[in-house]
Amino acid sequence: MNQTVAVTGATGFIGKYIIDNLLARGFHVRALTRTARAHVNDNLTWVRGSLEDTHSLSKLVAGASAVVHCAGQVRGHKEEIFTRCNVDGSLRLMQAAKESCFCQRFLFISSLAARHPELSWYANSKHIAEQRLTAMADEITLGVFRPTAVYGPGDKELKPLFDWMLRGLLPRLGAPDTQLSFLYVTDFAQAVGQWLSAETVQTQTYELCDSVAGGYDWQRIQQLAANVRCGSVRMVGIPLPVLTCLADISTALSRLAGKEPMLTRSKIRELTHADWSASNNRISEDINWFPGISQEHALRNGLF
Repeated sequence: MNQTVAVTGATGFIGKYIIDNLLARGFHVRALTRTARAHVNDNLTWVRGSLEDTHSLSKLVAGASAVVHCAGQVRGHKEEIFTRCNVDGSLRLMQAAKESCFCQRFLFISSLAARHPELSWYANSKHIAEQRLTAMADEITLGVFRPTAVYGPGDKELKPLFDWMLRGLLPRLGAPDTQLSFLYVTDFAQAVGQWLSAETVQTQTYELCDSVAGGYDWQRIQQLAANVRCGSVRMVGIPLPVLTCLADISTALSRLAGKEPMLTRSKIRELTHADWSASNNRISEDINWFPGISQEHALRNGLF
């Protein structure tokens, strides 16, 4: 394999860390961007375009032996918005990779949500994309990463929860015995780098988390926060009708602002699902990847 990797989603929260990891490993990175970017590294080339633009995708993957597809739609008020990006855009990228006649590996950054496609529009779009990419891949080795909730500096979704926890208040979504899991962003980027650097890889789907056996229930999270702040943490369950009302308000306000909402009724089904535990066994065996940062360590050291 040569050392050029094409990356989508490079300007997003997770994508930025993936770029840093790949550059540190000596890869030449070609990254897709919607807007012009300044030249900051001789090993990083920005390609102007989008997942809707087949010409820019062909330019992105030309001469690249691997593709990391990290771009994705996480907000939306209707299903077709997720399908357009997460399914159709992914298939265009795979087609460009195949037509380049050079790409050997394609890593699709999916989500643990794809395990339960019935829960949300987002989960279903990721699940469908996984299936169709697998059917399309042919001679390209397809890796599918299903990370759990990824957090770290730059994340805007989980940081408010952690901030409230360390102030002594834990808002709970779903049942008290819900199983959750987390993954620190640099550990995830390390997994991407190791998969690309591995001498051999196989077409496979991998779950990724911080390796805490069985994940975390809400009481365990509450106790972790109490230990870190050396004081009590009050857990407050948010009733489903309240969440539904908040989702409706969020959707309406976002639409008025011309933006897509994060919190919708579809998303609530995903957020309140009973089991988001995960296992690293398969990926640890295949590429010798092990995460290094637990949620407790991150909370104690303010790594978010």
